[in-house]
Amino acid sequence: MMPHNHDEILDRVRRELPTDELLSDLSDLFKIFGDTTRCKILFALFESEMCVCAIAELLSMTQSAISHQLRILKDADLVGKRREGKTIYYHLSDEHVRTIIAQGFEHLIEEEEQAT
Repeated sequence: MMPHNHDEILDRVRRELPTDELLSDLSDLFKIFGDTTRCKILFALFESEMCVCAIAELLSMTQSAISHQLRILKDADLVGKRREGKTIYYHLSDEHVRTIIAQGFEHLIEEEEQAT
């Protein structure tokens, strides 16, 4: 039996493999999604732009707790904000964030459908 040669595959993958720094940043990004509260906030903002008090009411949490999570999401460039008078409204920062959330849900729904 002749062993297979995978040198060509390894060479191609090595050329395409991102740097350790980029992979670390990607890992950090996905860690943000590892918190249920942050996922709830992102899903709420997927549906509509909202102020802190509305998000707090929706999730039955304090405004302080929501503000803390929004700061983490904003620092990760997942959430943006705009001011209208004294009120700050939060929204998903761009279509990439919408895609990440939509793709995640699509993956979960597909897995669930395959299990039944």
